[in-house]
Amino acid sequence: MLRKVTAALLGLALSTGAAIAQETTIKFTLGWKTQGSDAAFFYAKDHGLFKEEGLNVVIDQGEGSGATVTRIMSGAYDAGFGDVNAIIQNASTKPQEAPVMVYMMWNQPPFAIVAKKTSGINTIKDFEGHTLGGAQGTPTTRLLPVFTRKNGLDGEKIKISNMAPNLQEPMLIKGDIDGALVFNITSYFNLVLNRQDPDKDFKWFSFGEYGLDLYSNGVMVSKKLIASNPKAVAGLVRAINKGAIAVAKDQNAGMKAALNYDNLIDVAVEKRRLQYSFDKLIVSPEMKEIGVGDIKDDRMTRAIGIIVEGYQLARAPATAEVFSREFLPPRAERELVYTAN
Repeated sequence: MLRKVTAALLGLALSTGAAIAQETTIKFTLGWKTQGSDAAFFYAKDHGLFKEEGLNVVIDQGEGSGATVTRIMSGAYDAGFGDVNAIIQNASTKPQEAPVMVYMMWNQPPFAIVAKKTSGINTIKDFEGHTLGGAQGTPTTRLLPVFTRKNGLDGEKIKISNMAPNLQEPMLIKGDIDGALVFNITSYFNLVLNRQDPDKDFKWFSFGEYGLDLYSNGVMVSKKLIASNPKAVAGLVRAINKGAIAVAKDQNAGMKAALNYDNLIDVAVEKRRLQYSFDKLIVSPEMKEIGVGDIKDDRMTRAIGIIVEGYQLARAPATAEVFSREFLPPRAERELVYTAN
């Protein structure tokens, strides 16, 4: 009897070892430092959702949502959370190397201009004759000429002051610039951390509301991973989808997972950022119609056209080069219902 039990335990150990050995490791880069808006990824890891798919997902902090693309293209990462517009730029010139987005999370663009209410800027026409602070190379700054053309503004009358991203809010607060070209989910909380009231004392002009109906951040993977292990890609998307839906219902569970990943985060601020991401970037009429993770092809085609114009790209990549819904769970499994709590 003892021999049978020992043999059974040995068999179990061997089978467990084999299962562990078969786990696929995916190196995953975030779009930036640890933020509450990344909670879906941390939740999926903490709750074993990746493990259920046979995945060992190693999550690293990022260097910017555009840098996610170059990190994947370099081969250093297999997947990550980043900006689809950076995919469009790279797919235009390096179609074989550019990653593919497989799960759209930020259905609405974060590109915005923020101005002090005391600046005299009440409408976008008021940008003329004022100074806007922009960080060179960022999408909001680079897309400003498209924004001005689409809205009939005289770009010659808008002065741009180039500065590092971390100086935009301090200079805006001091009055050294009249407005700043920003990512709303970043700038809003930079103002909070600078003891400002972003709602009461500032006006926000979202590019998405003024003719630049762009998509934004989501989960992207390398073409190499898609070709070599499509099952792992589908598993990654399934796990993140479950995480996003769970965190939409319970932000405290998402923040617990984020804190487990990085115990130095400011939980109160990052929980607000998480909720802001649902309010401003994820939940939209389109998302409710087609489910979280998917896109509308005609809208993406228009968005590609905007990026091609803004970045003066020589070739407009096809939508299929930029986004694939091949790995999405069925629509019924992508019903995200957000309840702030």
